[in-house]
Amino acid sequence: VKHTHTYTQTNIYIHTQSGIQWAHFSPVFQNRFKSPLRIKKTLSKTGVKNIVLVDGVRTPFLQSGTTYADLMPHDLARTALQGLLNRTGIPKDAVDYIIYGTVIQEVKTSNVAREAALGAGFSDRIPAHTVTMACISSNQAMTTAVGMIAAGQCDAVVAGGVEFMSDVPIRHSRKMRKTMLSLNKAKTLGARLALLGSIRPAHLAPELPAVAEFSTEETMGHSADRLAAAFGVSRREQDEYALRSHSLAKRAQDEGLLSDVVGFKVPGKDIVSKDNGIRPSSMEQMAKLKPAFVKPHGTVTAANSSYLTDGASAVLIMSEEKALALGYKPKAYLRDFVYVSQDPKDQLLLGPSYATPKVLERSGLKLADIDVFEFHEAFAGQILSNLKAMDSDWFAKTYMGRTSKVGSPPLDKFNLWGGSLSLGHPFGATGCRLVTTVAHRLKKEGGQYGLVAACAAGGQGHAMVIEAYPQ
Repeated sequence: VKHTHTYTQTNIYIHTQSGIQWAHFSPVFQNRFKSPLRIKKTLSKTGVKNIVLVDGVRTPFLQSGTTYADLMPHDLARTALQGLLNRTGIPKDAVDYIIYGTVIQEVKTSNVAREAALGAGFSDRIPAHTVTMACISSNQAMTTAVGMIAAGQCDAVVAGGVEFMSDVPIRHSRKMRKTMLSLNKAKTLGARLALLGSIRPAHLAPELPAVAEFSTEETMGHSADRLAAAFGVSRREQDEYALRSHSLAKRAQDEGLLSDVVGFKVPGKDIVSKDNGIRPSSMEQMAKLKPAFVKPHGTVTAANSSYLTDGASAVLIMSEEKALALGYKPKAYLRDFVYVSQDPKDQLLLGPSYATPKVLERSGLKLADIDVFEFHEAFAGQILSNLKAMDSDWFAKTYMGRTSKVGSPPLDKFNLWGGSLSLGHPFGATGCRLVTTVAHRLKKEGGQYGLVAACAAGGQGHAMVIEAYPQ
């Protein structure tokens, strides 16, 4: 039996033949011994490998166009991988596979996982591939790693994600591209001159990237504004939530809780050791901002939206048996996960509302069993709309075919160290940050179960249950 204590509860780990069980004693129970003993059982399953998070790191997340501006994506990914190597001390040839997630690919390093791994000094015999699934790309990298370990293909996999918004690909117009390709094939001077003479000023207009849905042509911010209106989320509520995110992130940063951040010596510049987008403001200052997408009456602004961010993350995932054999003390078990998909027009950002009840059912848990929640914050309006959807019987019955609502996560357990609104959101890297944060919070707060959830472009979403590793 091992006993720990926090200001809210006492936890006792009971080692039994059926596995580790976890008893929570409320202060009332400790004092009066009248409440029933509440025991949470481990989610370990007979015949199923226990898969663990050994550790996770990330570069500081920086606003695009700042200190990282002259780098390339693989530079950030390489730094995250080197940080993971330094923190875990794992031999560079002990990893079986490397998977990275990214959204907007640099054409020179389309398989950024391989280029970053080679740059970080991993053995060239370790395969690596890159996945993309919008804002849940590194979630997909992690769950792919879990699947490979569960299938017995690997024992140790590094998963991560990277996004570099300071230098995104900007293309020539299609007509100009066709002309340039034809020029390359032209065999005579006359043919080349004829092609050059066909170029018109309109051909020179570039195609700029946009955070918009291909299927609907709607920007994500515009969709977030419509979603907030549909769920009756006011501008003030969004600003209050955004201020909460920044305030909590600043406190976590000042108290040294963001221990997953590894310093980065940017060539020709100083060492970067902190996220630079955390900016607690005031309701008065935020109220002065104009709508960013739906003008003039929209409610989504720059202050209550996540910002374009450069950053990378990496986690080491192993079978529990392998981790213990190598002498590691894992941070958490990675348990059940789900992916969902729904209408990208009107439910683009509601992934958490659909994924949360599914992953809880798969795990045999209820919302009240979860001690730590970490949801991706694309927009304050998106978060608040999801919380309202999750707390609505009507939404559950009408859109999800469920008999009742799953319930809304209590804010005293929700994103307590800030979120994407404040820490930043490198599209491909956020998932690993969420999982690592849950593991750290579970240890800090004495909880057992954590839940990660995120929305993604295309109307997709992800959720995962994470269980604390017994201390």
